[in-house]
Amino acid sequence: RKKNEERGHQLYKMSNKILKHSKSKKEKEEAYQLLTKAADMGHLKAMEKLAAALLFGYHGPQNITAAVTLYETLAEKGSHKGQTALGFMFSYGIGMEYNQAKALVYYTFGSLGGNLIAQMILGYRYWVGINVPRNCEAALTNYRKVAYFSKQSTLEKVRLMEKSENLSSNNDFLDWDVHQYYKFLAERGDTQIQVMYKAKILFSGKNVDFWGQDTFYYFLKAAKAGNTHGMAFLGKVHITFHEINLVNCNSQGLDNAFKYFHIAAEKGLADAQFQLGVMYHSGSGVKKDYKLAFKYFYLASQNGQPIAVYYLAQMYAAGTGVFRSCQNAVELYRSVCELGSWSEKFLTAYFAYQDGNIDSSLIQYALLAEMGYEVAQSNSAYILESEQVKILSNDQMYPLALLLWNRAAAQGNAFARVKTGDYHFYGYGTKRDYVTAAIHYSLAVDHHIAQAMFNLAYMYEHGLGIPKDIHLAKRWYDLAAQTSPDASIPVFLARMKLEVKLLFSEMQLFKFTSSQKMSKLDTMLRPHWDLFVLVVIVILLVLLIRNR
Repeated sequence: RKKNEERGHQLYKMSNKILKHSKSKKEKEEAYQLLTKAADMGHLKAMEKLAAALLFGYHGPQNITAAVTLYETLAEKGSHKGQTALGFMFSYGIGMEYNQAKALVYYTFGSLGGNLIAQMILGYRYWVGINVPRNCEAALTNYRKVAYFSKQSTLEKVRLMEKSENLSSNNDFLDWDVHQYYKFLAERGDTQIQVMYKAKILFSGKNVDFWGQDTFYYFLKAAKAGNTHGMAFLGKVHITFHEINLVNCNSQGLDNAFKYFHIAAEKGLADAQFQLGVMYHSGSGVKKDYKLAFKYFYLASQNGQPIAVYYLAQMYAAGTGVFRSCQNAVELYRSVCELGSWSEKFLTAYFAYQDGNIDSSLIQYALLAEMGYEVAQSNSAYILESEQVKILSNDQMYPLALLLWNRAAAQGNAFARVKTGDYHFYGYGTKRDYVTAAIHYSLAVDHHIAQAMFNLAYMYEHGLGIPKDIHLAKRWYDLAAQTSPDASIPVFLARMKLEVKLLFSEMQLFKFTSSQKMSKLDTMLRPHWDLFVLVVIVILLVLLIRNR
């Protein structure tokens, strides 16, 4: 048994190495064969990786049945990845029954095991109230755990440009050439390159003499030329010198750092604003001041500094320097969580969709949708209603699509709000309900959506779910045309039909016609009103041309 475990571990390491460094399809297939052998030997990580490949269709055909079998085995062994995956499949009815209660149980076990995806899913469910009572504090607890590691992931992403992807040691020669080229441009006086050159050395981790005499020379020269990035890096260098005791006076390094950060922050540099926030928050080199820390974190977050958002969330959660607000803390933590490494699935899902792997694309988008990404919810619903999905039965697609459109609409997607109204209007995935449809269209109108205005006008014209009101119908038709030029022709036809009906009802000739006959005429023409109006228009045009 021990030999099997060791052999399985070796096979797993070999497959990982091939997958990391290889780009050819054949080599990746060989890697997955090794992974399959390792999984057969009971290697837990190999089983997890193979199950994910089978579920998402990585580097090969999907096999939902095999994925379910592996995940059930993993869950029994206490794997939090297996438990989370089963929760996801129960939530959508993929490969097993649709059961939200079981999904919640598995997500809870996965979360207790430390699975970040399960924690993010639970955070979203408690925040919105999906199969659990809405609970801001529970959402905060889950999002805070995920945000800490997402914050670390964000730091890693910021420095991705410093890391080579699939490069061998031979590329050190290329790095040296780039290093020499940057140095050449820096010496010629290009302040932007001066900053990039030394910043590259600062974060590269290479064996380059960073502590040479020209370090301050480049950053200082860039700072004197007004380069805010140069000032910020100069501030970081002073802090680094202070931390490793390269300055004689304990406060000198921090004082200089504060000076350069402050100048760069006043000029709007997000990183400098963030660094000032950190100094005020921790009391490094300045008197601790949470209100000023909050101010600079807020400015940095508005200028796109993601880690500043994490600090703001912490301050709102603890009530430090600001009134405690669970809602604000959750919203900020959530925005940090969405920067996690799992968001890379957006790319793989999109590429799968482009390549025609609809089922693979759907499952990746669906997992992101379960985690609360609005874009993924819309994309999943769009794929479901395209009726190209093979892993779900036909009677599952429209109810799931409606569920996802509804979740996306609740997050402010106006197009999703219109789609939700359409599903209730036509009875897709639910019973036909004109009242609910009218409510959704009315909500979408607040976002200035022409389609919602047109639909609402039609419902006012015919009294569907709302009292019949011709004047309001005209008003909404006109607003739709004003909001979008694309609505002009449909609005013109609808208005013509409306005017013809009004004309018929007001003409003396039709006074003797009973209301019952008029109702029958309206019922008969309603499905073909656009054709009827077109015929009337053509006749009028012919008469005009002949008279002319």
